[in-house]
Amino acid sequence: MAAEDGLTSPEEELARRLRDAQRRVRDLPLTGEERERVARRLLAICDAAKRDIPHATTRLEGFIAFLDGEFDTPSGGEFT
Repeated sequence: MAAEDGLTSPEEELARRLRDAQRRVRDLPLTGEERERVARRLLAICDAAKRDIPHATTRLEGFIAFLDGEFDTPSGGEFT
């Protein structure tokens, strides 16, 4: 539900961005193992959102940067 001034709450914005990220993950051309790793990372962010909106938002920003190809982990492609 949007706030009376037409702005969305941090929770609503995070929920919208999580849905968008889920759609992107679903549409990625990945192997089964790769898809599972990416989906688990998104699931961990969703789980964090239940307890800590700011932390989940930060993690989601990093995840979206990863999807956009703007962030490369030095760990050889392993997800944290």
